[in-house]
Amino acid sequence: MKRFYFAIIIFLLCTVSISAKKKNNGPDPYAWRNTQPLGNRYRVPVDTLMLNYYSTDLPTSYSTAYGYTGNLGGPGLSKVFFERPEMPQFIFKEPYSHWIKTPANFDFYNSRIPITFLSYLSGGSKTNKQEDLRATFSGNVNKQLAFGASMDYVLSRGHYQSLATKDFSWQLFGSYIGEKYELQVLFNTLNFVNQENGGITDDNEILHPENLAGGQTLDSKSVNVNLTDAYNRVRGKNYYATQRYKLGFYRTEERDTSKVEIFVPVTSFIHTIEYNDNMRRFVNNDASEGAKYFKNTYLNNNRTNDSTSYWSLKNTFGVSLLEGFNKYAKMGLAAYLTYEVRRFKLMADTIPIDYISKPEVPSLTGDSYRYSYARNSQYYTDNILWVGAEVSKQQGKVLTYYAKGQLGLTGPEAGSLDIDGHINTRFPIFKDTVQLRAYGFFKNTEPAFYYKHYVSNHFVWDNSNFGKIRRFRVGGEFSVPRWGTRLNVGVENIQNYVYFGNDCLPKQESSILQVFSATLQQDFHFGPFNLDNQLVYQKSSKSSVIPLPDFSVYSNLYFLFRIAKVLHVQLGADFRYYTKYYGEAYEPAILSFHTQNDVKIGGYPLMNAYINMKLKQTRFYVMYSHANQGLFGGKNSFTLPHYPLPPSMLQIGISIDFAN
Repeated sequence: MKRFYFAIIIFLLCTVSISAKKKNNGPDPYAWRNTQPLGNRYRVPVDTLMLNYYSTDLPTSYSTAYGYTGNLGGPGLSKVFFERPEMPQFIFKEPYSHWIKTPANFDFYNSRIPITFLSYLSGGSKTNKQEDLRATFSGNVNKQLAFGASMDYVLSRGHYQSLATKDFSWQLFGSYIGEKYELQVLFNTLNFVNQENGGITDDNEILHPENLAGGQTLDSKSVNVNLTDAYNRVRGKNYYATQRYKLGFYRTEERDTSKVEIFVPVTSFIHTIEYNDNMRRFVNNDASEGAKYFKNTYLNNNRTNDSTSYWSLKNTFGVSLLEGFNKYAKMGLAAYLTYEVRRFKLMADTIPIDYISKPEVPSLTGDSYRYSYARNSQYYTDNILWVGAEVSKQQGKVLTYYAKGQLGLTGPEAGSLDIDGHINTRFPIFKDTVQLRAYGFFKNTEPAFYYKHYVSNHFVWDNSNFGKIRRFRVGGEFSVPRWGTRLNVGVENIQNYVYFGNDCLPKQESSILQVFSATLQQDFHFGPFNLDNQLVYQKSSKSSVIPLPDFSVYSNLYFLFRIAKVLHVQLGADFRYYTKYYGEAYEPAILSFHTQNDVKIGGYPLMNAYINMKLKQTRFYVMYSHANQGLFGGKNSFTLPHYPLPPSMLQIGISIDFAN
């Protein structure tokens, strides 16, 4: 509680001091992101909004339906299939995708005066404290040149045994946005360490504690877990730079009473370079626990110390004809070449041939596998050349569109094809505006490397025969912003889908699978009363391969009002629910999620009560998360098999936008 009162004091002092500042009439800072791989800039909102700021450190808020290991900063996945990102080559980063900055989701800033965003989010008691410290600084040397830095540090002890997390990432970035030349640079590093407890040993300690010895509800720290001395570490470096030089002409325009020469770009020459370096390690120091938890042990019976690493270097050279330089240039066109080198390192092959040929070793059977594996090197290098093109129309209010396609020419991606795009239009109806969007993609690409090759103490596989994954998705979206209505309907067909099966080994499903998804968002606003709703319906043609909850619901009931005309307040409670299904389980030794048909999860409501406030440049909230625990909904609070939600706790957060 001392930190809670300390945070309130800081909040009051900062808001008083900020309120006392004179109003600055200069231009507001703005932010943008880059499309990949050509680095086209597009504006995004600066993170200063008050609405729903309380959910910043709620993993369950990352999706309408979300599953995670029960601790802030831990692995998780969206249960909404269309929200899942494409699997990266280094698949061990995907469970942390919400926390990892990339060139595609990183915000660059431009500000007339230096800006600093500082936030501290906290919750729990001394034994299960979770803390998240974030900071971003950006400043301009002049109108064109800007530099900045940011960091995010999550330290959470966890409500259950051996589930602590320590996630740290930091970035240095800069940009030069000139009339003819543009440059954007990002240096990004991360180091995530997560203790792994393998889930609780007996779900009845949560579901039916009255039937256990003593007949009393256990404290969360007293619940028995499978692993007590194991952890995963994921490290990463991402260095990125994109530059372009524009050719064009000057055009004279009249502004007020003077004439001004404006540079009109016609053609851009583009170069983008990106380097990725990743390492993953899994350690389990308790051999007796490992022998009970893992079905197989191949390398070391006394201790597990698995590691693998990957790096890639990608260069893209492109040329684009820009949209709108004259009345006949109705669209933008671009073509590019990408050359990529990938390098993977697996653990050395030390498994005796006579051992892996034993029939009782289920994951290593078959002579064809045995002999090919024995010859494999621990290093794999791929050289890949892509050729691609883009066409887009982003100017205009009636019709805009974008399409991109690329074809693999060499290496394992030879013959790979990746095409995606969307088209948007709008038209008036009943004094409102209806927005329509159609989207789709076709992909015929190689499975990620680690689906095909992997060596570790408990899991080994070689799936060189995996074929390309073919995916075709089409969908459409209808929205009327004034009504608070948005309906998105889509369907995807997948052939050769790759997933982790019940035995935690990669499988490839040769039959054609289909996933249908419909999302309805409907918001209601009556004066200070607000009710935001989202309903997701999904259907998988083969739930044993792609398990999904049929229905997922999110509702947020709140009141918006002001106190003394300056303090903005959002007071309310939110609610999440999804139907029961055989959801994916988590396997720490491969840091991935796999299918299972033993335990159903879902059917449990989750509610959070909160008050969210903003005064000038300061945001502040107090929240009681998992507020319905013990009140209604039962006790089946598992978002993953054997991983329950954390118990109810008080959480606070403060964020200050300093204008230096």
